[in-house]
Amino acid sequence: MNRRTHHLRLGAAFLALANIAGAGAADVSYDQLAPILAARCVMCHSGDAAPLGLRLDSHEGLAKGSQRGPVAKPGDPAGSELIRRLKGSSQPRMPMTGPPFLSDQEVGLFEAWIAAGMPKGATGAGAAPAAPARPRPGEPVTYAHVAPIFAQRCAKCHTDNGLMGPAPEGYRLTSYEATLSAADRVRVVPGQPLASELFRKVRGLSRPRMPFDGPPYLGDEEVRLIGDWIAQGARSAEGRAAPVPAGARLRLGGVLGAGWSLDGLTLEVSGARIDKSPRPGDYVEVRGSVGAGGQIAVERLRRR
Repeated sequence: MNRRTHHLRLGAAFLALANIAGAGAADVSYDQLAPILAARCVMCHSGDAAPLGLRLDSHEGLAKGSQRGPVAKPGDPAGSELIRRLKGSSQPRMPMTGPPFLSDQEVGLFEAWIAAGMPKGATGAGAAPAAPARPRPGEPVTYAHVAPIFAQRCAKCHTDNGLMGPAPEGYRLTSYEATLSAADRVRVVPGQPLASELFRKVRGLSRPRMPFDGPPYLGDEEVRLIGDWIAQGARSAEGRAAPVPAGARLRLGGVLGAGWSLDGLTLEVSGARIDKSPRPGDYVEVRGSVGAGGQIAVERLRRR
């Protein structure tokens, strides 16, 4: 979705809000929600890859809910998971590309619609899905550009209570902060795609390749976009580059190259423990930490 289309959709959403200003809950229908859903939600929640099967590109999809059941309960906004996610009282808060999240007025529109019994409206016009936004030439890649990929292909497992139960190894891909978390070990090293476990796994350099339900895996353009996002500083949706997580621990897998490199990534192995006599061409596991300048200080390297 280009910037002009995005602005047009946001304009339609604002017009929808203006049209219902002062109206009672009974006057709100899915027709008024569709512009907001098109602008903020259906980039992820549409098609066969919609997270947990929750499609928001039609009245029927929203009323049906996800694989876990309805997300909106007619007449009960407070008891609807949709409202809790939009407000952030349930995590992860939606939309995943936020902040910014929906305004109080926009959330109020959804609440009014649910309170009114979730009417379809006169036209029942769907919220047509659009391709995720891509940066224009010269424009930096931000979290807003990569979040839809994570939402569609990764967050179904890498979330609390996902398809596999708890998030694998505790790693969640449901927000910018969680994606960059170094709580147990860092998966994204800003400025260093090849030092980032996330990038290595979606590219297939580290095992197992992700997403776990592949093939199909991510397309070349999607992998390249994630790599560019990391290389440009793993910027937030607002465009702020992330700091280098100096001292954070990491774990990488890949093919050992000449001169102690890992698929082209230079390693610092002075004082490292080397196990099982690895040679160039062997698949190895590297454990270590991130230096202040982004360099990778190896503590242990072993052939796998």
